[in-house]
Amino acid sequence: MSAPVPGPAPVAGWTPRLVALDIDGTLLRWIDGTGTSHEEITPAVHDAVRRAQEAGAHIVLASGRSPDGMTGVADMLGLATEEHPVWVVASNGAVVFRYPPMQVVHEQTFDARPAVAAVLAEHPNALVAVEERGVGYRVNRQFPDGELSGEMILAEVDRMVAEPVSRVIIRDPDATVDDFVALAGRLGLHGTDYIVGWTAWMDLAPVGVSKASGLAQVADDLGIDAADVLAIGDGRNDLEMLAWAGRGVAMGQAIEQVRSAADAVTATVDDDGAALEMSRYWPA
Repeated sequence: MSAPVPGPAPVAGWTPRLVALDIDGTLLRWIDGTGTSHEEITPAVHDAVRRAQEAGAHIVLASGRSPDGMTGVADMLGLATEEHPVWVVASNGAVVFRYPPMQVVHEQTFDARPAVAAVLAEHPNALVAVEERGVGYRVNRQFPDGELSGEMILAEVDRMVAEPVSRVIIRDPDATVDDFVALAGRLGLHGTDYIVGWTAWMDLAPVGVSKASGLAQVADDLGIDAADVLAIGDGRNDLEMLAWAGRGVAMGQAIEQVRSAADAVTATVDDDGAALEMSRYWPA
């Protein structure tokens, strides 16, 4: 991977009204060699987020995590109270909610059966998970430790996707990222959008749903234009968000596809790149 290129500075005098933040790999550091992250936020990132919020910017968490996997991060950041709940975009845009307490404002579902069947035809031993809100996930087999939040409830795949769902996770520990990228391109997965993660992990979602579509709903409710949004992320599931925002910034460790799609590249998550970018507008 080439060294981070900072890219153009923001337009002089521009200050974001909304800051959209990915979680894993942006706010939280990755655990080497895994698809999981350390559940702790560095003081530099914590302070930068708080400075932005105290200056009047809306902080919105936007992640592929389930809603229940995001509330703890909002708590760690001290983002919200019951008098002033925070907006959260979960499940790669399929679920938008306010917290605390959790109040789902929007959820988009789809019939996942054809896409799941197509993937399992080529990866019959893959792990499959569907969110069970407030509990954890229904799974066909246990996922590796730390990859899913909450309880794992064993279920048959056919029953898991018998009704419309907002998101399906398919994971094959015996495959590679390249295997899944090639698989998605080969199958086409008509009627379904998909995102391949850092490992052989595929998220299936309704067509047209992304972090950008979820954030657009939040921004519309707040009366904020996309041009006034700063978005920071590091994964393939951040591509639409980085393109939609007035300023999209990729983390330094992001793959080239993500870095190329961004307006600028900050430092890596290990070097508090998100804090570095936010400090442009709200210095310590």
